[in-house]
Amino acid sequence: MQLDDTTQQELHKRLRRIEGQIRGIQQMLADGRECREIVAQVSAAGKALDQVGFKLLVTGMSHCLSDPKAAAESGFNLAEVEQLFLKLA
Repeated sequence: MQLDDTTQQELHKRLRRIEGQIRGIQQMLADGRECREIVAQVSAAGKALDQVGFKLLVTGMSHCLSDPKAAAESGFNLAEVEQLFLKLA
């Protein structure tokens, strides 16, 4: 399944934001910040990364449901989307 340009740009933007969060966490560690502050940021980054995965799944489900024949021809089906979803859950 190929992502459209808008979705791809949105995901790149989210991933760049997450990358910034991770760098911030590294700096927090280097600065000796409180564990609870670091854990809060790690949790936020993890949830943001989960959102990227869910966006990919929603895009895949939309692709499969809107044009099942094209999805099947590209080797992508709802069973695969379900397996991917379970990996994220």
